[in-house]
Amino acid sequence: MSASPRWPAHVTRYLHSLIVDADDLYDRAYHRLASRLGWRRPRYIAAYRAFADGEGVELFGRVLADQPRGGPQEDDGWWDNLLETYRRFESDEVPGARLTVRFRDAAAETVTDHEGYYRVALRPSAPAADTLWDNATVALADGTLLTPQPVLQIHPSARIGIISDIDDTVLQSSITDWKTAAQLTFLHNARTRKPLLGVAKLYQALQAGADGAGRNPIFYVSSSPWNLYDLLDDFLELNGIPFGPIHLRDLGTDTGKFIKTAGHGHKLERARELIARMPQLRWVLLGDSGQADAELYAQAAQEFGDRIAAIYIRDVDPHADSPYDQGVDAWIERVAGTRVPMLRVADSHAIARHAADLGLIDRAALPAIEAEVQRDRARPTLGEAAAEGVQAKPE
Repeated sequence: MSASPRWPAHVTRYLHSLIVDADDLYDRAYHRLASRLGWRRPRYIAAYRAFADGEGVELFGRVLADQPRGGPQEDDGWWDNLLETYRRFESDEVPGARLTVRFRDAAAETVTDHEGYYRVALRPSAPAADTLWDNATVALADGTLLTPQPVLQIHPSARIGIISDIDDTVLQSSITDWKTAAQLTFLHNARTRKPLLGVAKLYQALQAGADGAGRNPIFYVSSSPWNLYDLLDDFLELNGIPFGPIHLRDLGTDTGKFIKTAGHGHKLERARELIARMPQLRWVLLGDSGQADAELYAQAAQEFGDRIAAIYIRDVDPHADSPYDQGVDAWIERVAGTRVPMLRVADSHAIARHAADLGLIDRAALPAIEAEVQRDRARPTLGEAAAEGVQAKPE
């Protein structure tokens, strides 16, 4: 199949400039009107999970004019889920909101940008608490809307870091079947989405580590927009999957958003940042065969060598020999010379057995992972969940 035709670079830049300029003009006019009429007052602060290490913490979040309705309900149907998806993507951001952010003994003031986002870097001098998670706080400058912001602490006892994709790596999205993927995205919620077989126990074992200390940090990366953050965070909690900072993408007309660059390169960029920032850790990378994860992680292996402890690529169609498999296998061959183990795997038990052989997890965790694989296999299938709205409740 021939490659899709591409517009000349100067045409793309011109179109992008027109779109951005038009969007900026609309935003400025709408915000002036909203300010006069009292719309878009800050009513909710979405404080996304962050992490702190010896260099400090970077806190990121968004101020919105509408508070989310709350978590998914047991009796939510497809119409409730569709309305909730609409509300997520139509959330009104609040630009120019003045905030005060605190973490331990450090504090700073900031102002949200034109899309309502804030980003603050702090370097506290007070020592870290002896817990995996701590809390920063963020509030409006007048002290209202005080909101805790969870912060994952990188402890000296951590031996490995885990970077995981989400779609078809942690939760089933059927990214290779657009009809099912669309139904799951728009008509289902965190209670009706189904995890990949054995994910919860596997990720618990990776976080616990071979010594059982439970201090290994987990980071999640995805091409999903920030509007879906609450759904993904709820999904982790409902299924007993360890929390971690979730790095998503923004939808908009800024550079690199509306007219996107090809592929999922932001995942590799995030992995590079984390690996370079924490040189004391070796890293486990998890992705799936339905996207570009194999290529991106292979590049990480070539760049960082034995800093990468292992790469695991979940097979999105384990019962078929497909072009996806051939693509992953080609990248596995390319990294053979790096001595970084890279595997295409069918389920969490296959990952766990290999990780135990490498000393990344405690071998005693294998029976629990295998049992969970079997329990998850008995849940409603992806097609049943998408087509019939079956409630796939977690154990």
